[in-house]
Amino acid sequence: MARVVDISGSVRSGILRNRHIIFIIIFVFQVVVSNYLAFLLRFDFLLSELYLYVFTLYLPLLIFVRLLSYLIFGLHRGVWRYAGIKDLSNIILSVTVGSIFFVMVVRIIFGDTSYPRSVYFIDWLLLIILSGGGRMAVRVFREYVYAESKGKAVLLIGAGDAGEMIVRDMRSNPDNPYNPVGFIDDDKFKKGLSIHGVPIYGPRDIISQAIKDTDPDEILIAIPSASHSTINEIFESCKQFNLPVKTLPGLSDILDGKVTVSQIRPLSLENLLQREPIRTDIRSVKDYLKDKKVLVTGAGGSIGSELCRQIFKYGPSSLIMLDRYENGLFDIDMELNRNKRENATSVKTSADMVIHPIVGDLRDKGALSMMFGEHSPQIVFHAAAHKHVPLMEANPIEAIKNNVFGTRNLIDIVKKNNVESFVMVSTDKAVNPANVMGATKRIAELMTITSNEGSVTKFKTVRFGNVLGSNGSVVNIFQEQLERGGPLTVTDPEIKRYFMLIPEAVQLVLIASATGDGGDVYVLDMGEQISIKEMAENLIALSGFIPYEDIEIDYTGLRPGEKLYEELFDDTEKIEGTSHSKLKRAVPVELPTREELEEHLGALDKAISNGQMKDIDKVLREMVRSYKR
Repeated sequence: MARVVDISGSVRSGILRNRHIIFIIIFVFQVVVSNYLAFLLRFDFLLSELYLYVFTLYLPLLIFVRLLSYLIFGLHRGVWRYAGIKDLSNIILSVTVGSIFFVMVVRIIFGDTSYPRSVYFIDWLLLIILSGGGRMAVRVFREYVYAESKGKAVLLIGAGDAGEMIVRDMRSNPDNPYNPVGFIDDDKFKKGLSIHGVPIYGPRDIISQAIKDTDPDEILIAIPSASHSTINEIFESCKQFNLPVKTLPGLSDILDGKVTVSQIRPLSLENLLQREPIRTDIRSVKDYLKDKKVLVTGAGGSIGSELCRQIFKYGPSSLIMLDRYENGLFDIDMELNRNKRENATSVKTSADMVIHPIVGDLRDKGALSMMFGEHSPQIVFHAAAHKHVPLMEANPIEAIKNNVFGTRNLIDIVKKNNVESFVMVSTDKAVNPANVMGATKRIAELMTITSNEGSVTKFKTVRFGNVLGSNGSVVNIFQEQLERGGPLTVTDPEIKRYFMLIPEAVQLVLIASATGDGGDVYVLDMGEQISIKEMAENLIALSGFIPYEDIEIDYTGLRPGEKLYEELFDDTEKIEGTSHSKLKRAVPVELPTREELEEHLGALDKAISNGQMKDIDKVLREMVRSYKR
């Protein structure tokens, strides 16, 4: 058996190595056959000796002319199993040029009028049919006979260009794991038609019936331009069937406009939660950041690193990245320096932009002063903070030291150095806080707001809820639990949270930072709150499992400091609109004076030095009246 395999492999290797010669031999055979058939057809298959002599006399010349044209047009290099319209066009062009040249030689140079004129045309037509048809026959055989997939049956949503390309790739690739069984498309005129033999069943409102008829293993959304609301609607329609739903990259991610099987990917929670892209003129952001020295604290974190990525695109003169944890800082530094090399000639980025990764702690005021003295940042984005609620409930003093006094150190140095702008990244946990972390972020908000008065620096705060994919995100936890086979743990069946994708949140932070004169708290439009229970169920369904049957969901009870619902505005704030539809302004009805705030900060500093949680809680309640721990 091994010897047979070796012989077969060597024969195949020999054919592939000499396929150009084989193609030429086949073409010469086609030339002979088409020309002989042309004579037979012209004379009703009764070929006289005279015309048999004419055929024989001029056949070598015809072969030479045809072969020369064949080689000039590179037809010997084509791969027959991938033959398409371009190949057929080249065949027609090659045969036409060869026929014209042959006629000129016979009629003009040789002056021979005995060669039948109709044979020229019949021979031209037959050779196109034989040569082009032969190649297309190989492709048809490969796609519809040899390559009939035994893989997973897939129902495609979208019978447009992307759907056609993906089915064509499935048909032409025998190793692909999919077998297309049907299309769904909202174009009513396509119903009852087929693409590459795959039937189009009709619009999306019959998707349930189509699934029952075709019994697919998976659903593929083959609409790269589909809106996020459309994707959600399709997912909801398919969810009851417990089928994995997959999708293709967006048009912007398909660089060459071609769609292949390799680009199919599972539908993710990001696809379901992502909202319509922000369509806005961000010239203001470019003017705000271009050629400026920009500092980002917490640069190695989820929000901080995305801030660095987006700021980088606007071409600051230098980007100073501060973080106390070296691993995340190392990763973003490597990424941006690689991008800098690759985009050295880009209009948006400066080839001479300097990136400074700095390992440091906001609580070290002396080190902060030295850094400001050395790099002189003009714009500061403050994203560094302890954010995990249960951890900070267990370690409240660390939360206060970092989130409150680290922020105060930074604000003091920013004011001392007359920095142009300071933007603090806050959280919805700061609204009517029910935990220490939220209270510390609210105090940081108050310090930022009150610092604006009488200062050269424009102090601003941007507040938003959870971001999908951040460190410690519930989605990451769910995915890890899913990989272990479950169960997925949810604290309470009624718990809901705001969610936004990191790039959108950061883009809005940048827009907010370039807006207004300071002293504002901007709140991002987070959409509707999302049920964590439904999120867990959707993630299980997206992975091809059945919730509560294949994968369980366990309810563990609310953790210390955790609320059932989040809020974006405090009870003591008024809500105002801005020039941007996705930004609101939270206007405090009453604010502490800077003197009152400093007095409370002194008391808080003393309380954490003594380590008495009772005293710490008392001061926190005095500083944040809506604090209910």
